[in-house]
Amino acid sequence: MKLVRARFENFRLLRNLELDFSTDATKKLTVIRAENETGKTTILNGLQWAFYGDDALPGKGKDYRLHPIDWNTSDTKSIPISVQVEFEITKSRQRRSASKPIETREQYRIIRSAYETLDNETHKRSPSIVKLFQLTDRGNRPIDPPDAWIAAELPIELREVFFTDGDRALSFIEATAAVRTKRERVETAIRSLLGLSIIEDALKHVQKTVSKVNKETKNLEGNEDLTQIAARLGQIENDSENLEKKIEDSTSQFTAFSEKLTEVQKEIEVVLSKGDREKLKSDLKETKARLESLDKQLEDVGQEHANLFTSLFLARDLLSPILGKSLEKLSNLRDKGKIPHATVPVLEERLKGTTCICGESLDPHNSHGRHRREHIQHLITESQQADALQSILADLYYGSRPLQPSEDSNDRYWVTEYAQIADRRDELDSQREKQGEILKALEVQLDRIPDTDIQGLRATERDYIAQRDRFNTDKARDETLLEGFRKEQKTLSRQRDKLLSQQKKGTRILAQLNVAQDVKHVLENSYNRITNEELAKVSTLMNNIFLEMIVADPEQGATIQRAEISKDFDISVYGPNNRTLNPDLDLNGASRRALTLAFILALTKVSEVDAPNVIDTPLGMMSGHVKQSVLEIAIQESSQLVLFLTRSEIADCEKIIDTTAGRVITLTNSTHYPLMLVNKPPAERGEVLRCECNHRDDCSLCERRTDVEPKS
Repeated sequence: MKLVRARFENFRLLRNLELDFSTDATKKLTVIRAENETGKTTILNGLQWAFYGDDALPGKGKDYRLHPIDWNTSDTKSIPISVQVEFEITKSRQRRSASKPIETREQYRIIRSAYETLDNETHKRSPSIVKLFQLTDRGNRPIDPPDAWIAAELPIELREVFFTDGDRALSFIEATAAVRTKRERVETAIRSLLGLSIIEDALKHVQKTVSKVNKETKNLEGNEDLTQIAARLGQIENDSENLEKKIEDSTSQFTAFSEKLTEVQKEIEVVLSKGDREKLKSDLKETKARLESLDKQLEDVGQEHANLFTSLFLARDLLSPILGKSLEKLSNLRDKGKIPHATVPVLEERLKGTTCICGESLDPHNSHGRHRREHIQHLITESQQADALQSILADLYYGSRPLQPSEDSNDRYWVTEYAQIADRRDELDSQREKQGEILKALEVQLDRIPDTDIQGLRATERDYIAQRDRFNTDKARDETLLEGFRKEQKTLSRQRDKLLSQQKKGTRILAQLNVAQDVKHVLENSYNRITNEELAKVSTLMNNIFLEMIVADPEQGATIQRAEISKDFDISVYGPNNRTLNPDLDLNGASRRALTLAFILALTKVSEVDAPNVIDTPLGMMSGHVKQSVLEIAIQESSQLVLFLTRSEIADCEKIIDTTAGRVITLTNSTHYPLMLVNKPPAERGEVLRCECNHRDDCSLCERRTDVEPKS
C-alpha cells in the first residue's frame, strides 16, 4: 500500500488542505516541511482517523475537538468535517501465460466524515461515516463494509507502525512504561504484521470443531461415564472460554491502568519539577511567619537601640571626661565630712532649751543667757548661708552617683551595650533580607507552577495503582483456575478417548477428534515457528539497522554493542561485557529514536508488507552525521517514507533530500504572523496553508523571520 494524496476539511487547523505523496519507487521520500504548531501531529491524527475512526484519536476521541477552535458560529453551528485519502495497493497474480507473477495496481479512496454541533462552549460530534471506493476506469466501485476490508489491509494494531509520532514511538522502549505494557506493544505489532492473527483464528475454529464433536459424545447411549465425562468437558470448555475472556479483559485493563498510571506519574513529575504547589504554599506560609517574627524582633531591638540614646549610660560615658574633676572635689568634701552638713539643726535644737551643750545658761531672761542666745542665732544665720551652697554640693554629689564610672569594669559600658545591640540588629536585618529573598523566590515558583491539584493527582495515582493491582490479582487468580481446568481437561480427555475406543460408534468420533487434534498441533507448531523464526529475523535486522544508524555517533558508538528482541518481546540494548543498558539513562535522545525507527523499519521489512511509514518529527534531538545516517537508512529500508520535518531537522540533510525526495511541501500556520512570519498570510482566521516551496526555498507565504538575515 502507498499513499497517493489526502484532503482535509475543517479538521482542526486543517480547514482546506490537500497533500500529495511521492509514489516513485526510486524517489520514495516525501518531505512535509512544517514548524512546530503547524499541523504535523494534526495531519497524522487525521490520516489515522480516516482509516480507523475515533479509536485512533487521542483518548479515543473522548472530549477531543475536531472542528477549528476559532470557528465563526455566525456562519453555521453545524460544522462538516471530513478526511479523504487516496491510496494504491500492488497485488501479484500468477497467470498461466506468464513465467513471473504479474503486478497490478489498484487505487482506492476512503472518506470519513462527521458533523460537530456547537452549543455555547461545548460541542457534540455525530458518529462518523466511512465510505470506501475502488477507483477504476469505469467509475468508483463502493466496497461494503469498508471496516472489514481496512482491517485486513491495515490492521489497527499496526497503526503506530505505519503512522508514527516521533515522541510516542519511544513507547516501544521507554523505561517509564510498565514492562508488560512494552511487551504487549511489541508483541501486538509483530504478530499483527506477521499475519499470526490468521493462525490464531484457525486455532479458534479448530477448537470449535472439537467442541462440536465432543457434544456428539454425550449423545452416545449405553455408557453413563462417557456421558458424564463429555458433559464435564463441555462445561470445562465453556468455563475456560469465559476465563480466557476475563484474563484478556484483565490484561487489557491492567495495561490501560498501567499506561494511565505512567501518564499521571509523568504529570506529577512535571508539576514537581516546577515545584509542589501545596508544599510551596506551606513553605510560603512558614516563611511569612518567620518574617513576621523577625519584624517583631527588629522592632524590639530598634526600641532598645532608641532607648540607649536616652539612658544614663550614654550621659555617664559622654560627661565623665568633663565631670571628672568636679566629682573628684565633691568626693573630697564628702571625705572631709562637709557633705552632708548638720550644724544648723543642732544649733536650732539648742535654742529650744535653756542650757547650751557646753553647760552655760541660755535663759532669755538672764542677760548672759540672752547674749549667748543672740550669738547662737547669729551662728545659725551664717550657717544657713553656708548650708545653701553645701546643699547644692550634696545634691550634686548624690545626684551624680549614676554618672560615676563603674567600679566593676574599666570598659565604656554604653559603647559595649551599643555594639551588642547593633550586632543583634545587623544579624536580624541579614536574616530578614534572606527570608525576604526566599519569599520572593517561592512566590515566583508558585506563579510558574500550573494550577494543578497535586493532591488530586496523588489520589488519582493511588486509585490507578489500586485498579491496576486489582486487575493483576484477578488475572493471576483466573490463570490459576484456567491451569486447573486444563489439567482436568487433559485427564478427562484421555478417559474419554479410552471409552470411545471401546465403542463402535465411538471410534468415528475419536477419529474426528484425532484429526482436529493433529490440525491443532500443525497450527500451533506453525505459530511457534513463525513467531520464533520471524522474531529472530526482526531482531537481527533491527540490530543491523540500529547499529548502522548510530555508527556515526562517537558518543554512543563505544557504549552500544547490540540490540535485540527477546522471546518475551522485550527490546533490549547491551553495552560492553554484555551489560544491559537502560534506554532512558544510558542512551541519548538520538539513539533512543534511532532504536525505535530501526524496530519499525525491520518489522515492516521482514513482514514483506508494502506499506507506508508516515513519521512525525523523526530526527528530533539529532544532529550532524547521526541525523544524516538515520535519514539515509530510513529511506533505504522503507517502501514509502513520509516525514514531517522542521527546518532544524532538515538542516545538514539538504543534499540527501535533493536526491531522494520525490515530493517536498511546505506548510505554514497563518496565526504565526507577525511574531514568526515576515508577511501577512492570505487568511482571515487560523489555518494551515500550503505552498510549493521545497526544503531550500522560501516565498512570501512561508518566509519566517529566522530566515531573514539581520540588518547591520
